Amino acid sequence: MPSPVHSGVDVATARLKNLSYWYPRTNAPALDAVDLEIGEGLTLVTGPSGGGKSTLLRVLNGLVPHFHGGRISGAATVDGRDIITTPTAQLATTVGFVFQDPELQAVYETVEREVAFGLENVGVAPQAMRDRVDQALAEVGVEHLRHRRISTLSGGERQRVALASVLALQPRVVVLDEPTSQLDPDGAARVAESVMRLAAAGRSVVVAEHRDEGIRRVATAVVAVDGGRIDRASDRPTDEIHAQVHAAAGKEAWSFTNVTVGHERRALVSDVTIDGRRGEVVVLSGPNGGGKTTLLRTIAGTLAPMSGKVERNPGRIAYLPQNPTAILHRPCVRAEVELTLEWSREQGDPRLILDALGLSDLADRYARDLSSGERQRAALAAVLVGSPGLVLLDEPTRGMDAKARNALVGLVAGLRDAGAAIVMATHDASLRRDLADRVVEICGGRATETDAVPA
Repeated sequence: MPSPVHSGVDVATARLKNLSYWYPRTNAPALDAVDLEIGEGLTLVTGPSGGGKSTLLRVLNGLVPHFHGGRISGAATVDGRDIITTPTAQLATTVGFVFQDPELQAVYETVEREVAFGLENVGVAPQAMRDRVDQALAEVGVEHLRHRRISTLSGGERQRVALASVLALQPRVVVLDEPTSQLDPDGAARVAESVMRLAAAGRSVVVAEHRDEGIRRVATAVVAVDGGRIDRASDRPTDEIHAQVHAAAGKEAWSFTNVTVGHERRALVSDVTIDGRRGEVVVLSGPNGGGKTTLLRTIAGTLAPMSGKVERNPGRIAYLPQNPTAILHRPCVRAEVELTLEWSREQGDPRLILDALGLSDLADRYARDLSSGERQRAALAAVLVGSPGLVLLDEPTRGMDAKARNALVGLVAGLRDAGAAIVMATHDASLRRDLADRVVEICGGRATETDAVPA
């Protein structure tokens, strides 16, 4: 048996010994004979989407196997507690976990109550609770959101609130699953700084991340997971694919004239006059909470403007929201794609888009059982199949590895060249560089088109 991967410290906070795990109704193990030791400091977990990163992380707080069920063999301990025999409620006092999907993690309606929730459960005194909530909100830079409703936050803001909720508990072990996947550069830098401070203070911090450049430089150890096994070969970079030069844009597909958008009578972006054309990719850029998602929803017609005029050409709208799980409800991934073709009365072979997005082997799986990156691809397949006239994508590379991102670039470029009008909200600078014809910066309540297309 191979020696366990070790973080380079003398005392291990977590130990996995010959650990294998199978999700319910599956034959292949999600984790396969894993030997791993994690100590104080920062451990970065890398690898492809669906390779086992999230499953490995969920072992550390007992969600695997206690919540997900299935079969498990081998041994695992965290902070001296046996994962298999210790209830998750007890493990939660030691292990703080920030999930890939922060929209599924919130309990209370407002930010302040949400951050205080865990402290209430463990009986922290009121004054100490207030102090720890204040400290946690400041740590991730969301003090200004204290009284906001969770439902009004952007995906990136929700991620930072979820991290604050964990930091307030001051856990011995902090586990973060794709913590910067929806964050703007400032938010990502805040998270990286928080992670480094936690590690320097003697805590064990475990981070699974595709956007790992900043974290990798300060990591105590790097663990690559592929096919459920610890596999350092999977840590090799994948070459990026760049979209080809295409023809000039065509006729106008949608437009805003003096539009103001917002929610709960609060204007986010005011007096917007922009448009988009067929065969063109418009990228919405800017900080979390600036209004990018709200603008996309207004283009789609799912949110009415507070004022102004919105026009769009007839035709099918393909809309990928920030939370892909919200649109996945069929028995399997293939059925999601088939439903779109049926609803739009379009002819097409679901296998083509499933192949393009690397989903062929997952076609018969229930989408909500997949990893975050796999669910993202399943949602993209469901909305982009066929010939949509208007494509709206909100953080489309969320949770994606390099291979999946390359597939997305090729797919979006093909739709663009076929005449679709495309609008993307993204913090992914390389995606913006590869696909944007025009960039609109959403910041400070204004929408401003940049002077130059990214090189």
